[in-house]
Amino acid sequence: MVKVEGTLAELEELFGSLKRTVRTGRETARVAKKAVKTTTRKLSQWQRYIKNKKNQIKFKRGPKKGLLDMKAMSRAFKRSKR
Repeated sequence: MVKVEGTLAELEELFGSLKRTVRTGRETARVAKKAVKTTTRKLSQWQRYIKNKKNQIKFKRGPKKGLLDMKAMSRAFKRSKR
């Protein structure tokens, strides 16, 4: 990595004007229009189960406190399907 020091005028002289690198609103709008729409897909039963707040089992203590306990959630999910 190279450290470059100098005044703003000197840096512009070295690297060119910063105005060229800034995008205008029109250019970003054109880029956004070119983006292809993705098809929305139906969530699996497991994804819908996890998404539901009442089914979320979290660790209560230890280094994982507050994170989802996926092992316990998967057991509960498998039992609920019976």
